[in-house]
Amino acid sequence: MTVVGMDTSALMMPVECDVRIFEEVERLLGDFECVAPRAVVDELSKLADGAGQEAVAASVGADLADRCRTMDHEEPYADDALVELAPEFDYVVTNDAPLKRRLLDAGTPVIHIRGRNKLAITQP
Repeated sequence: MTVVGMDTSALMMPVECDVRIFEEVERLLGDFECVAPRAVVDELSKLADGAGQEAVAASVGADLADRCRTMDHEEPYADDALVELAPEFDYVVTNDAPLKRRLLDAGTPVIHIRGRNKLAITQP
């Protein structure tokens, strides 16, 4: 099965970008296993405790993270954890440009937003 790592920004896309994240990834890849690093889950929880649109997006993202297998790692920050775990993933979904570059440089294909609310794959 195709293993897809999810970044914080990916799990917040349904609110921030009007993207049906799981349906879009399935459209691109077919069946897949969703994985969220522990740092991503923790970051969503912290952001959800705030206020405003970001907190709403993070709250939705935290609920969506429940559909993913949580993976432990050594790195304390979400972006670093995704780079550390990149060899475990077939793809990583992110809307974070600096993280996208780091993942591509590490040889990991990235799924990201293209256009208004569709996802696309960029190969390294």
